[in-house]
Amino acid sequence: MKKNELKDQVVAAIQACLDKKAEEISILEMEKGSGAFTDYFVLCSGTNPRQVQAIADEVELRLKTAGVRPAHVEGYRQGEWILVDYVDFVVHVFSEKARKFYDLERLWKTAKRLEPSELTAKAKAKAKAKAKTAPTSKSKTVRRKRAGAALRRRKA
Repeated sequence: MKKNELKDQVVAAIQACLDKKAEEISILEMEKGSGAFTDYFVLCSGTNPRQVQAIADEVELRLKTAGVRPAHVEGYRQGEWILVDYVDFVVHVFSEKARKFYDLERLWKTAKRLEPSELTAKAKAKAKAKAKTAPTSKSKTVRRKRAGAALRRRKA
């Protein structure tokens, strides 16, 4: 998978977490030589089991609409720590108690920590640049009309 596609998917997961009011969102970019089995961890917390499940549901739904399905989901029924594995990145949705207990940030302390704003800002800037270079639908319509008119003049 291309790095840009991967980052777009991670951003979609982060946005899903934000939309469901997840707390303490952090991203760990795993180092190549660290023995990690994935490129990113997205970590967040919910205040109760129902919110933890709702966050995980939204992540799955958001990525499913983008054509990406998880390889594996664990812990959904208990709602304490839900792991949604997308192979290239893993989303961990914790209860506050479970997050403190497992403390994955400490366990993977060699990983580079990213703030959600770092990835989402890059994605927004990329989308903005793409929008500037891509012609709008209105300008496409105008060009088609002009091309059609020029073709009719030639035939006449």
